[in-house]
Amino acid sequence: MIVLTGVTGKTGGETARQLLRKGTKLRAIVRNEAKAADLKAAGVELVVGDVADAETVRRALKGAEKAFITLPNGKNQEAQEKQFTDLAVAAGVQHLVKMSSMEAVAHAKTAIPKAHWAVEEHIRASGIPWTMVKPNFFMQNLLSSAAGIKANRRFSLPMGNGTTGMADIRDIAAACVEVLTGRGPSGKGHAGQSYEITGPEVLTFHDVADRFSAVLGEKIEYVPMPMTQFRERMTSILEPWHLNAVCELFQEIADIGLDHTTDTFSRLTGRDPIPVSQFIRDHVALFRA
Repeated sequence: MIVLTGVTGKTGGETARQLLRKGTKLRAIVRNEAKAADLKAAGVELVVGDVADAETVRRALKGAEKAFITLPNGKNQEAQEKQFTDLAVAAGVQHLVKMSSMEAVAHAKTAIPKAHWAVEEHIRASGIPWTMVKPNFFMQNLLSSAAGIKANRRFSLPMGNGTTGMADIRDIAAACVEVLTGRGPSGKGHAGQSYEITGPEVLTFHDVADRFSAVLGEKIEYVPMPMTQFRERMTSILEPWHLNAVCELFQEIADIGLDHTTDTFSRLTGRDPIPVSQFIRDHVALFRA
C-alpha cells in the first residue's frame, strides 16, 4: 500500500494515474472527495480529511508500506510535512518520498526552497528511508499563458532573461513512480537518493517563445513582465505569504536561473525527457488561434 498526498493537484494526480496503470494499491488523503471521484472509481482508497490533521494522517498511514508527500507551497507547508514525516515514522512506513525542488539547497535564501530544505533535513534526521525528487520549473506552468498566446500571440512572465530546465509533469510523475515502485540500478531501490529532474534543454523564455513559433507556425513573442506588475496582478489571487514567496522565486530565476540539465530522468526511466516542443504539440489546441 502506498499513501499519496496531493492527488487532486497536477503532479500528485498524474503520479496517482501512472501508479494505477501499474496496478499499484493506493490510498490518498483528500479534503474534497468529489475532486477525487475519478481516482476513487479507479480503485484508490480515499481518506477524507486535511493533511494538517494528525488523526487523518494516522488513519491514512495505518498499514502503509510507502508514502509520497507533495503539498502546495504555503506558509504551513513546512510544519505539515514535518508532522507527516513524524507520523510516518510512528506508523512504520518503510519508504517516504518527498517532492522537493532543485532550488532547495543548504544555502537557499528564498522562502519556498528554504522550507523544502528544512523538511528534507527533518526527513533525513528522522531515520526513515527516504528519497527526494527535485524538479525544476514545470512546463505545465505555461498553460496559464495559453489565453494570451491564443489571442495576442504573446505571453508575459516576470522571469526576465532567466533560464530554466523545465520538465513536463508527466515526466516528473514517471520519475516518482519509478522511485516508489522500481528497484533502482543496484536492485536495492532508491532509498537515500536525491534526484534532480530537468527537461532536456536549458532555455530562456525567449527560447520558449521560439519553440511556440516553430510549432504554431506563426511568430510568438515573450515580453518580460516587471515584477511590480506581476505582484499587482496577483495580489487578489494569492495570499501575502504565498505572493511574496512566488515573487522571490521568480526573481531568483530572473537573476540566477539554471545553467545545466541532468540525465537523472533518463537514468531512472530509460527514455529521454519530453522537450518543450513536444509539450506544445501535445496541447496545441489550447495555444492555436
